[in-house]
Amino acid sequence: MSVYLASVIFVVLAEMGDKTQLLAMAFASRYRWQTVLLGVFAATLVNHFMAVVAGSYITRFIPMQYIQIGASASFILFGLWTIRGDTLEGEDKRFNFSPFWTVAVAFFIAEMGDKTQLATVALATKYNNDIIAVWLGTTTAMVIADAIGIIIGIVLGKKIPERAVKWFAAIVFILFGIVGLKEYLPPKYVTIPSMAGGIAFVILLMFLVVKMADSKKKKPAGETVPIDPDN
Repeated sequence: MSVYLASVIFVVLAEMGDKTQLLAMAFASRYRWQTVLLGVFAATLVNHFMAVVAGSYITRFIPMQYIQIGASASFILFGLWTIRGDTLEGEDKRFNFSPFWTVAVAFFIAEMGDKTQLATVALATKYNNDIIAVWLGTTTAMVIADAIGIIIGIVLGKKIPERAVKWFAAIVFILFGIVGLKEYLPPKYVTIPSMAGGIAFVILLMFLVVKMADSKKKKPAGETVPIDPDN
């Protein structure tokens, strides 16, 4: 699989149900969808350039094997994060510039430290010999994923099957993380008991994340603002 294609696939999966996808859908209900996607593209281009530079810079100080192990573990964390889901906390109403700059600035800030930016850093450390392909691939992925969200949530007026999409993306992330750990961990640690224990631990974490997410949904709404694509 090429670096570009791998970057597109991973970040499209990471963006499904993510806060920045919800943000794009919220803006698409107020502005022209072309303006929203252009703002998303501009913000992602700058944000993910910073991410791939950071990911490439890390390789100068940390041995590559440790980086690969860390990147694999991070994919498992991204899977758990995807199951947990995201909500908006007023990011769509925080700025008041022209439509393009409102989208671009809000999206850039929302993406800082977000799952897709961290996934980009992880990909840049994994494929540090081709960070341009990672940068272009992750930027393409953000535009694709947010376009999907806008089309399904706004243009077609239908709700995204959020739970199914989240679980599909999460399982793909977790499987890639487990395979990566098996490949990069020293052989003495990759035994049948350790692998069984590790998989059981990941399943337990998934169960706990689901319980936490469900309990959060049952609480009275506070400052968080979930987005209903139909509104």
